[in-house]
Amino acid sequence: MDPLVATANDIASDESSTPPLPASPPDLPGRLWAISDLHLSYKSNREALEKLQPRPNDGLILCGDVGESHEHLRLAFTQATACFRQVFWVPGNHELYTLPTQKEHGARGEAKYMECVEIAREFGVLTPEDEFILWEGEGGPCLIAPIFTLYDYSFRPVHVKLEDALDWAKEENIEATDEHLLHPDPYSSRIEWCNALLKRTEDKLSTAVTANPGLKLIIVGHWPLREDLVKLMLVPRFCLWCGTKKTEDWHKKYNAKVVVSGHLHIRRTDWRDDTRFEEVSVGYPKQWQECQDRGMDINDLLREILPGPEIPPPDQRATIWRRYG
Repeated sequence: MDPLVATANDIASDESSTPPLPASPPDLPGRLWAISDLHLSYKSNREALEKLQPRPNDGLILCGDVGESHEHLRLAFTQATACFRQVFWVPGNHELYTLPTQKEHGARGEAKYMECVEIAREFGVLTPEDEFILWEGEGGPCLIAPIFTLYDYSFRPVHVKLEDALDWAKEENIEATDEHLLHPDPYSSRIEWCNALLKRTEDKLSTAVTANPGLKLIIVGHWPLREDLVKLMLVPRFCLWCGTKKTEDWHKKYNAKVVVSGHLHIRRTDWRDDTRFEEVSVGYPKQWQECQDRGMDINDLLREILPGPEIPPPDQRATIWRRYG
């Protein structure tokens, strides 16, 4: 059982010198917002997306798991770019799926990811394949750093060996659909792909920090950077598919002001050191039904990333559990 999976039920598609930083569009943008895990395979989530209201001076981060098909991406990008002046996207595991209907000739692994990147480029949406953008709106200046990292099964108890990790999860009837639909091609495993992504991302982040001393980063990725932010009370052994311990210190190493992630379907705000961590998932319809019962919609689920709240005193940095906003 994959406790986070949605089946695509009615749409299945189809170095020696550092260049100048790309600037934001003329006329400074306003605020920066984020949302993730729209899961547009669900009809009610697609209908919710249609209610997204224009914020023509603001930016929006789509932090992965838009859906499983190319059509899901196009729906999200069409709506987001119509409402926001600048849109950023990073892949989640669901965008990387090769569905059973595509088994014979669908793109797999890295090729599937690059198909998603090309769709983003059709809409002018920025991805981990683009240069980091200098944000000069409210809360800036900051570099917006979309990243793609995957996971390596290291979010597991110390007594569980890597070779035993999947069996350990199956003891509680937990197995991510990734094991069947997220292929690592051309790599031999998802761990190998993850390691390659980490090396590439670290090089890019290091270059950005060196070239821009003192400038804060907004690090945007689907999977949480830190294991201590993965609290899955109902399905704790799903942690295997939630990140890698190799990114635990990236918020300090790469001077992050804010780290934005999704994947967990548990909305929260945390502080580690002086960095704010935002989990911005929407999730499946039943997971945000309470918001709808209160008369709220997708606009109430947007999380303000910049300017965002002030850094609280150290003794007031407890987790903020967010049912909305």
